[in-house]
Amino acid sequence: MDWSKWIRQTHRWLSIIFTATVVANFVTMAFGQPPAWVVYSPLPPLFLLLFSGLYMFVLPYVAKTRSVQRAIG
Repeated sequence: MDWSKWIRQTHRWLSIIFTATVVANFVTMAFGQPPAWVVYSPLPPLFLLLFSGLYMFVLPYVAKTRSVQRAIG
């Protein structure tokens, strides 16, 4: 399994975890003031989603630049 597939699969699982933590956050808010760890629990998967998403966003541009450099050089 290469890096792109691994990061893409990790990004998918992180999105599921992030969604579950946001849902849990709203559910606990329905019962009153939630504890701080529940409120901040979506943040770690969100930051990991940011990095994996940025990697996947930049990947086509890097690949295009590499293919152009191979054609020239």
